[in-house]
Amino acid sequence: MPGFRLATLSRIVSAPAARRAPGLRRSWLFLPGAERGTLYAAPASRADVLIQELEDFTPAERRPEARDLAADLYEVWRAAGALAGVRVNPLEDEGAADLAAVMTGRPDVVLMSKVATPDQVRALDAAVTRHEKELRIRAGSTELVPNVESAAGLVRTIEIAKASPRVSACLVASEDMAADLGAERSREGLELAYVRSRFLVECTAAGVVAIDCPYTFSGGQDVAADALWARRLGYVAKSAVVPDHAEIINRVLTPTIEETDRARRLVRAFEEARARGLDRVDVDGALVEIPTYQHARRLIARAEALAAADR
Repeated sequence: MPGFRLATLSRIVSAPAARRAPGLRRSWLFLPGAERGTLYAAPASRADVLIQELEDFTPAERRPEARDLAADLYEVWRAAGALAGVRVNPLEDEGAADLAAVMTGRPDVVLMSKVATPDQVRALDAAVTRHEKELRIRAGSTELVPNVESAAGLVRTIEIAKASPRVSACLVASEDMAADLGAERSREGLELAYVRSRFLVECTAAGVVAIDCPYTFSGGQDVAADALWARRLGYVAKSAVVPDHAEIINRVLTPTIEETDRARRLVRAFEEARARGLDRVDVDGALVEIPTYQHARRLIARAEALAAADR
């Protein structure tokens, strides 16, 4: 169709040079911040984004040790083809000390835990801006990903996402969110169904990528099912706390050859129908209209972009 534009492509293709674009970062792996062996072995997980976690995964007494790893660690991760991320504590806690140390490593993405207000994001932006200037890092190159972990944060997600132009994505928690709600955790995750749906809607409305909560149980089949549920909702990214889960998430969140081929058939059939003056077409028993056509175009674009990024 002449003039057709893919509204979501800006989240797929717009990113600093040589950095995987936000919409193509399928797996976000949290790693214990002071465990040197685990951190340096992390690229083997094939996660798109590796995250040195300085909050719950790093005991307070080991945070100075963890911070000292940043400068070398992030370069190793980038050399292996992953984005280098770090999750700092809230600035009102130990986050200021975290940030001052880890910015020397020039992280691609800074995540911050327990974000419940847009003011927290604005304060983080100001702090990152100051460190970029002091360290002569390209201004604005450090992305922010607020972590929403409470009911108070959930109902302000769109405000949080729009609080800074640095925000490229937001991430929703599982365990902390469930604890805040007083929900009983289960492998099926039904207790977080509303949270995950609402979070996706708010992030989409704000124009940022929504990162689904981690599956915090063991079992490859279970995490695959959880990731598939997220994909059907509309998620293109999911976090993880188990290295073995990263490749499973990547597989589930990547269109298959069969899915891409079917999407191309839908696109061809619809365009041929439109050329004949028809408003829709039947393909394999499904009526293909404009929304279906647009979805197929997005799937094809995503499959091609991921194939290029994964080379």
